[in-house]
Parts: sequence; structure tokens; C-alpha cells
Amino acid sequence: MKGSLIVVSAPSGAGKTTLCNAIIKSLDRIAFSISYTTRKPRAGEVDGVDYYFVDEEVFRQMIERNEFAEWANVHGNLYGTSKRFIEDLMDRRIDVLLDIDVQGAKQIKATYPEAILVFIMPPSFEELKKRLYTRGAENIEGRLKRALEEIREYYFYDYVIINDNLEKAIEGLRSIIISERLRVKRFEPQFIDRFYPVA
Repeated sequence: MKGSLIVVSAPSGAGKTTLCNAIIKSLDRIAFSISYTTRKPRAGEVDGVDYYFVDEEVFRQMIERNEFAEWANVHGNLYGTSKRFIEDLMDRRIDVLLDIDVQGAKQIKATYPEAILVFIMPPSFEELKKRLYTRGAENIEGRLKRALEEIREYYFYDYVIINDNLEKAIEGLRSIIISERLRVKRFEPQFIDRFYPVA
């Protein structure tokens, strides 16, 4: 039984990172996918933990070799998810959590149709605006415009969680992952054979 691929997307300020971090801490057999990026490390970031930091030439070579499950240009920097990285984890029966945008989610679904897509929704546009101002985000008007564009894509996802209460939202995401682990299709025929004695 392989691990699952769980994609979580949300507009900036909806609480996606907080939710994902809580899930990693509260469930076993689940790991974050570590993306490759061409941007420079920020203070405190560690190569191989937060991202794999590479130059643009290396990244472009990886694109040519079709090594990415998805990749995108975000604000002038390239970000990508390694196929080998996520498949190695899934082969070890570890669920992989991807924190990526709508564009990346669509690429993942095209490559891995069995991927589970979850969209985190803010409770309202006003609340989203308030959260962005409270945390002092840059380019708030641009983020709000992009948020409205992303929210229109919710129908592409398998599940929607409205993050109006953090504990309930965490429990909702946990429930999705646990229920996906219990799907009949995830049990191999050999498991059933254990219940029937060999003649």
C-alpha cells in the first residue's frame, strides 16, 4: 500500500501553513514535500529542510529531464516539486503533503490523478483582508486580487475547508487524510488473504 499525495492550496492569509504544520505534528506516516527553488535562502532557512536551493541553470536542466511533478515561476523565482522525492516517500508508505498554489495543483493532478486536493477557504473576503493587514503582508491589494482568482478555482478540488475556527479546520484536514487512508482501494489483495486459511 503506497502513501497518498495530499495537495493543499489556499489564498495568502487563509491559514494553509498553520494547518499543514499542525497536521505534520499530529499524524504519523506523513511528510512535507520539499520543493526546489532558485530564490536565495531567507534568514534561518536550511537547504534540504525548507527548500533545495539551486541556481537557475540546474533548475532548467531538471525541467529538461522531466524531473518535476510540477513547477512554476512565482515573482521571478522558480519553484518545483521533484517526482523522485515524492515517489520515494510514497513507496515507503508515507503520505506526502504538498503546500502549493492552484496552478501547481492542476499540474500534480495531471501527473498523479489519484492525488487528493484540498482547498482552504477564508471565512470571508473581509476576514482575509483583515488577516493580511494584521500580519503586515507586502502588496496586500495584489494578494487580494490573486486570492479572488484562486477562490474561483475551488470546484477543481476534492475537498473544501473553511478556516473560520483553527481547531475545527485542523480536525477537518486530519479527517480527510485518515478517511483516505481507509479507502478500500488502498488495501492490497494480500491483506484479505490473511483471513483465509491455506488448504
